[in-house]
Amino acid sequence: MQVTIDPESGFCFGVVQAIQNAEEELKQSKSLLCLGDIVHNGKEINRLSSKGLQAINRQQLKDIQNSTVLIRAHGEPPETYQLAKSNKIKIIDSTCPIVLKLQKRIKKSWEEMRICNGQIVIFGKPKHAEVIGLNGHANNQAILISSEEDLAQIDNKRAVRFFSQTTMNSTKYSELVELTKNGCSSVGNSNFKFDNSICKSVSRRSENLQRFAETHDIVIFVSSKKSSNGNYLYNICKEKNQNTYFITGPEEIESEWFFKDNNVGISGATSTPHWIMEEVKSKILTLDF
Repeated sequence: MQVTIDPESGFCFGVVQAIQNAEEELKQSKSLLCLGDIVHNGKEINRLSSKGLQAINRQQLKDIQNSTVLIRAHGEPPETYQLAKSNKIKIIDSTCPIVLKLQKRIKKSWEEMRICNGQIVIFGKPKHAEVIGLNGHANNQAILISSEEDLAQIDNKRAVRFFSQTTMNSTKYSELVELTKNGCSSVGNSNFKFDNSICKSVSRRSENLQRFAETHDIVIFVSSKKSSNGNYLYNICKEKNQNTYFITGPEEIESEWFFKDNNVGISGATSTPHWIMEEVKSKILTLDF
């Protein structure tokens, strides 16, 4: 049996940076607060918790004084930084550079749209941490879109600036942009612009994963069930290879999935640590046929 880990899988740059920042701080202080889960993977959270990392929510942040708090890759709205300043909280800002640039573009567009009574539109998951942060840079007044039905919220007669959460499906985003553009054109509104804000590394990963799935008999996809990116990539993989199985760790592997001469591929989400995929590989190689 051949077992190969997808070289394109695992943590994206933003998550790697956040975890490195956390581990460097924990070497010095032995404890660190993180606003939200640092990554959508329970096993990695448990590993970092054992080193002293503790997740808190925004409500808890209001009661914290003179502490150090890490901001994860998803980023935060401006009010988080304002609260941190007033509460004398030291921020370790681990916002992904791609998300940070997007926040700045949305803020600039929001200032422009205020002048002409225009609209900021964000395609994403409304309750997702990144979207909450992005919306904050539009004074929490962006129109949040997650499906074609939501486009009815947009006033096609007014100026539109369209953005996307960085990890969304690029094909779906293009479809929604085109529908909105056509709607604006139909009423003579030419003041429409969109921003190609999907992370290129994430969009490339879906393309690479399709090829990876097609070249293996069986694919084991490793991810937390809470990861939106993981569920998205798993479905892409499943479409290309019906012998794809979703697991969170090696303990969920079932021997009846495999045959001795299988060519097995292992892949994972942008929130899946490489060490878990290595454990999955080791477990598969120990199966008795």
